[in-house]
Amino acid sequence: MSDQKFNLSSRRAFLAGSAAMLASPAFAQSNVNGAETTETERDITETVRRNISSFRTLDWRPYFSDTNKGAVLVDIDSRAVHFWSEDQTVYKLYPSSVPLTAELTRRGRTSVIQKVTGPTWRPTPSMLERNPEWPAVIGPGPDNPLGTHALYLSWTYYRIHGTHDTRKIGRRSSNGCIGLYNEHIAELFELTNVGTQVLLI
Repeated sequence: MSDQKFNLSSRRAFLAGSAAMLASPAFAQSNVNGAETTETERDITETVRRNISSFRTLDWRPYFSDTNKGAVLVDIDSRAVHFWSEDQTVYKLYPSSVPLTAELTRRGRTSVIQKVTGPTWRPTPSMLERNPEWPAVIGPGPDNPLGTHALYLSWTYYRIHGTHDTRKIGRRSSNGCIGLYNEHIAELFELTNVGTQVLLI
């Protein structure tokens, strides 16, 4: 009987704590690149016996009718970015960060409309509403949330970009964009063209 009471109490405390943690990023983001802009997960130094994230190679055919101008598939669930060159001789797979919440997540078809080296970051109006203490602009450099390179998509405010904060990769940590390690975005930047088709699933 006492074990049942303890388990029920522990379960309620766990659920309450989890709910508080999930709600906190929207209300308490004090630093653009701070720890509070990344979800809290398990200790990354902990040994993991098997990968259950579905991080695997994929074929382009279920997602695109062709690879004209190249194709980028962003798999939000497995937190991975796939690239196929136009002639299909190059295939790349990168771990990525994804949006913090379902409300910030956009899925569907878009394309690369601009490529920028050393991008300037500006928070969206909704970001400033949630975080009025954030700066209005951050130029290129180590404090820039867009990292070293950015692929601007046809959707307003959406980018595939780098990050100097490597803790964010593989986690829910963005306000809508897709983040890559700086060395990976630099490589993808060179492989893609303006007009490259992009699908977020």
